[in-house]
Amino acid sequence: MTILDQIIQRKKEEVLSAKSKVPLAMLKDAEFFGRKTLSMKASLKNTTGIIAEFKRQSPSKGIINNSAAPLEVVSSYERAGAGGVSILTDHDFFGGSLDDVMKVRNHIHIPVLRKDFMIDEYQFYEAKSIGADAVLLIAACLSPEQVNDFTALSHELGLEVLLEIHTETELKHYQSAIDMVGINNRNLKDFKVDLQHSVQLKDMLPEQALSVAESGIYTVKDFLFLKEQGFDAFLMGEYFMKNSDPGQSFADFVSQSSHVHGL
Repeated sequence: MTILDQIIQRKKEEVLSAKSKVPLAMLKDAEFFGRKTLSMKASLKNTTGIIAEFKRQSPSKGIINNSAAPLEVVSSYERAGAGGVSILTDHDFFGGSLDDVMKVRNHIHIPVLRKDFMIDEYQFYEAKSIGADAVLLIAACLSPEQVNDFTALSHELGLEVLLEIHTETELKHYQSAIDMVGINNRNLKDFKVDLQHSVQLKDMLPEQALSVAESGIYTVKDFLFLKEQGFDAFLMGEYFMKNSDPGQSFADFVSQSSHVHGL
């Protein structure tokens, strides 16, 4: 059983538990449910193009940063020019929670991506109820039909969709209604990073697709290479979160990048 299989198995249990504790009607009554969402797609086009991530830990890296506070970090990201923020809400494997999104929503003015393993319609209503603007769909754990259905539901709720793919086969999950396509530079099976493989996948996408390079961007050089290869946006987390002051790390990264190659 792969780590992804373990996560999905656990996620099914979590969703069942959540449904019994907080029924759909209660989610629809939540403070943020009626809120007008922000467009991450539009924001990425008008900023640095970076979705800066708040992430405490991961299965491949273990604990990355257990002391940083979500609001402090994402506020710093916004000040330094992030086009959006990504917040992990999976608890067991990534140390996140729904509260991490709710704590920041009223204090920042850029879109929030709820990053989780979305496998059930309930989670999309949940994302809307906590103040998310966009959700992640991972092709590796969904069928193309599920991606279609979940994209339609997301749009119905005013949420944008970031579809994450890792392989050429997963390109079949793409359809024109999808807002952004993330190409993960890290292989989910062995966690190796291959930027060239990501470029090849991006070049197979339709021209109108907004492409997001994800994971394994460890240097300004990596970032500029992917930018020069035509990626529209970038999702980065570990690079900033491994520092004691992730917000400052992000500001430094933006400054270095713009000195070398105007952002």
